[in-house]
Amino acid sequence: MMVYQWALAVIALYAVAVVVRIMMGPTIWDRLLGLNMISAKIILSIVLLALILDLPFLLDIALVYSVLGFIGTVLIARFIERSGDL
Repeated sequence: MMVYQWALAVIALYAVAVVVRIMMGPTIWDRLLGLNMISAKIILSIVLLALILDLPFLLDIALVYSVLGFIGTVLIARFIERSGDL
């Protein structure tokens, strides 16, 4: 159990680093990639919480969140590609 908690702490530190990257990103594509990375870290955190708390239904929530995150990223990328910068 302790290993999962350490992994969750490391993921949180990486998430902070990604937020800094989102703020500093020179282009909108860097910011979009950063948002996708945040989404992946949230999914991984949900999976780790499912392991720590022994709640298997959280895996279903992580799966739905990953599909929604993918669709959102694709839609935002297509919007930016067609209309330019936000």
